[in-house]
Amino acid sequence: MMRKFAVTVTLLVLSFTAFSQIVSFSKGEIKQLKSQIKNNQNTKKLYTGFEKAALSYLQEVPNPVDTIRTEGLLKGNPKKERTRAALADMNKMFVLALQYRLTDDQKYLNKCAEFLGAWAKVNRPNGDPIDDTNLDKGIEAYDLIKENITAADKKQIGQWLAETASTEINSKRMKAGWATAVNNWNAHRLKVVGEIGYALNNPDFISWTINNLKSHINVNLYADGTSLDFKERDAMHYHIYDLEPMLRLAIMIDRAKGPNFYAYESEKGSSVKKSVEWLIPYINGEKQHEEYVHTTVKFDRDRAKNNEPGFAPGTMFKPDLALPVLKLAVYFDSGQSNLLKKINGAEEDWQMVLDNIQRDSRQLSK
Repeated sequence: MMRKFAVTVTLLVLSFTAFSQIVSFSKGEIKQLKSQIKNNQNTKKLYTGFEKAALSYLQEVPNPVDTIRTEGLLKGNPKKERTRAALADMNKMFVLALQYRLTDDQKYLNKCAEFLGAWAKVNRPNGDPIDDTNLDKGIEAYDLIKENITAADKKQIGQWLAETASTEINSKRMKAGWATAVNNWNAHRLKVVGEIGYALNNPDFISWTINNLKSHINVNLYADGTSLDFKERDAMHYHIYDLEPMLRLAIMIDRAKGPNFYAYESEKGSSVKKSVEWLIPYINGEKQHEEYVHTTVKFDRDRAKNNEPGFAPGTMFKPDLALPVLKLAVYFDSGQSNLLKKINGAEEDWQMVLDNIQRDSRQLSK
């Protein structure tokens, strides 16, 4: 079995090299998005707002932070607030990068490279996946423009991202015996290393991620659909926070023509699919849940004392909090589309347009 899986991983790494954009959008998907903007009135309307944002970001300057600090800090903490302000750069990078790919206008490429270069120069990773998980949009931006930036920029940004992934892999907080090696921290760690691996075409990062994703599904998710994080926190919030990075990673692996980690079942019968399906009755209103009543984690109680919304014990779970999971799950399971529309509203938003482009691309490739 292990030999068969090792061969699968090797073939995955080799096959992915012919598919340059795993994290973001391929050339074919960009072409499809352009066509949809031109021919679909709703998409055209949504794009107008996106285009306006891209223009405004041309006037802004990067605001990198040397160390991302969000994990374990309460709302209002100066370090957390400084990080929150800095992380606004991530979406700006992505918007600039995608607008460049849609228009071929060099000014968007130059500005995105300026932002990425500023972060690569200033930011140093600390091996904390709850901090590093915030880099998603920046990594997507790099993936979109990596073939178009200068060799010097590509080297500098690539070294920063590689250092981030390596620091996660070698962090003491992912070693055996640490709770953070098996809870939601590890789900985010795997996603960060995986997306950097695909963005950099780094087979070592990719193989490490896939091998560890198998074991994470086995120890973190249960055959009945619950999760370690739900058991510890007594909160749908953390079940969702755990599933979201696994779903993002599963989509990347699928786009790289790899195994279907949505349906994959571990030795004990657990799977991402089962854990998404377990959540559905709480989203559609069949079941309700009072959050954090029996949490075992002090930080949850600290946030409640800090009057942070949603963390008071007994707060009823709100179905719209599951939107991040639903928006990702429909990539694999179109049967969840109606529930997504019900929770999100009938109209597509811009992110759903982008998600649907990738989902349609998957269907065409089957």
